[in-house]
Amino acid sequence: MIRFIIRCVLASLSVGSMVYLFATGFWGWGIVLIFVSAIVILSFFRNENMILALNQMRMGNTEKAAHYINKITHPQFMPKKQHAYVIFLQAVLNTQELGFAKSETMLRKAIGLGLRTSQDNAVARMHLAGICAQTGRRSEAVSLLAEAKKMDKSGMMKEQITMMQKQMQAAPSKNQMRMAQMMGGRKKMPRMR
Repeated sequence: MIRFIIRCVLASLSVGSMVYLFATGFWGWGIVLIFVSAIVILSFFRNENMILALNQMRMGNTEKAAHYINKITHPQFMPKKQHAYVIFLQAVLNTQELGFAKSETMLRKAIGLGLRTSQDNAVARMHLAGICAQTGRRSEAVSLLAEAKKMDKSGMMKEQITMMQKQMQAAPSKNQMRMAQMMGGRKKMPRMR
């Protein structure tokens, strides 16, 4: 919140001084302040921590990406698309710490807010499918994987999706696991006389 207030103060100061410089005839400095004001105003629409987190994700350094994305404390004050991406990245990077239930709600919220690209939507649905498979909701996981396959137009995630589908076919269903537990449960030992 403090950063938001500082940005507002800097934006108002830079725009005010730009107008003053143009009014007094200092055109050169006024033009320089146009660029400074543009940078300050653009910072309202792009959060620097999110940009750094996305860059670290592209480089493959998930620890630093999680560090940067966890610095964002109030994503609800951001524009809708950025809010969706912050929630999406927090859910993907912090699944172990948050747990399956919290990660699932965060991913569903990010999808509901609207991720920009179809590739990101496919990644979100694939992670949701993994969570559903882990929690025993196999039919929902299969439908989410089918949606992810449709959204993956570039084919970048084709291998991961097919691997997850094979794992889900090989894994026993919830009923099969229950039956195995019932059949192979504790066996009665004959009494010693």
